[in-house]
Amino acid sequence: MGTRYTAPRGTQDILPESSHLWHYVESKWREVCHLYGYHEIRTPIFEETELFIRSIGEVTDIVSKEMYTFKDRAGRSLTLKPEGTAPVVRAYLEHGLHASGSVLRLYYITPIFRYERPQKGRYRQAHQFGAEILGAASPLADAELLAMVLHFFRVLGIPDERIELHLNTIGCPKCRPAYRDAVQAFGRQHLARLCPACQERIERNPLRVLDCKVPTCQALMADAPVIDPYLCDECRAHFEGLLNLLKQLDLPSVRDHRLVRGFDYYTRTTFEVLAQGLGAQNALCGGGRYDGLVEECGGPPTPALGVGIGIERTLLVLQEIGVPLPEPPKPVAYVIAIGDAARPVALKIAQQLRMAGIAVDFDLEGRSPKAQMRLADRVGARYALILGDEELQQGTVTLRNLQSREQRTLAQSELLTALQDGLSG
Repeated sequence: MGTRYTAPRGTQDILPESSHLWHYVESKWREVCHLYGYHEIRTPIFEETELFIRSIGEVTDIVSKEMYTFKDRAGRSLTLKPEGTAPVVRAYLEHGLHASGSVLRLYYITPIFRYERPQKGRYRQAHQFGAEILGAASPLADAELLAMVLHFFRVLGIPDERIELHLNTIGCPKCRPAYRDAVQAFGRQHLARLCPACQERIERNPLRVLDCKVPTCQALMADAPVIDPYLCDECRAHFEGLLNLLKQLDLPSVRDHRLVRGFDYYTRTTFEVLAQGLGAQNALCGGGRYDGLVEECGGPPTPALGVGIGIERTLLVLQEIGVPLPEPPKPVAYVIAIGDAARPVALKIAQQLRMAGIAVDFDLEGRSPKAQMRLADRVGARYALILGDEELQQGTVTLRNLQSREQRTLAQSELLTALQDGLSG
């Protein structure tokens, strides 16, 4: 026997018995995005490495430890995308989408790649729904984006009480440095109580310590300074405006002073939606404002914000709380050919019905009539279309309802109408 290969660690195969669930949540995401005026964008699976170093930040865990980076045959450094926002900003500038001067709403569905420790709900190749609003400075945009995200989870059938919107503001380049210094000073005072990773972070990227998942760090940082006294007037007004808008929309939120997110490009609003019952990996989505990123990537000053929603985690939540989900698609009819002469006719009938939009299956292996009938039941067909010697001679087909077991014989030319009537009835 030859070598047996397995999927790389931290990846998974999406098999036929579950792929229809992916189609389902993807279709719901598209529907909700279209309701809010978004248009789809598709960016390459890899980008120049420098794009991510510059946008996410060189001292973030993602850039320093988690990116899949390689050199192509010409020696260029390329990276499989670890997140979706920077590629959208690159495309926005490269194709002059900012030239119109109007607000642009974009959405996407993409794989993302991070070299992380695999665990429940976390993969090295994960998949993400994303949405970005480019060109909108007002807290109205923040409120609309959050409303759309919560609308999406509601459309999927997740009860409001099973999810929580967590919100914070991390200020702007004008007011954040003083807060960063305060957090750094606090961390240095308690250095021995921080985990080894945070002892390093407190020097290089102190705000990331607030986001550490190690329990001892979480307990310690609960007493760290909060940002509110450090906010400039503009950042304070923006955040208060957002809270008032969410109140008007009747969308409750939880203030989370530790919510800083893992990318350097965020400014002002940061948010996550957390699901109950997922354990440690309970963040369904995260996002916020990145008002400086377009300029950082060589464009004009452009306020912007976005969200990334984990598809795997969303599906986990739907299954764990028992939300009714669609069944895999089933054929309407199964053509049963009795004898060699019937098989080409079965293929022709199946093809005519498929061209008319009716899903039809039939046996490709020359099984016995009894085995074909069992197969028709197994695939969940509603009707069996039986073709034997008698039907071939007379140009007819026997139509059997596999639920009621009633059957009748009709001309092959009448078959399409009979099935359409049965489906509409």
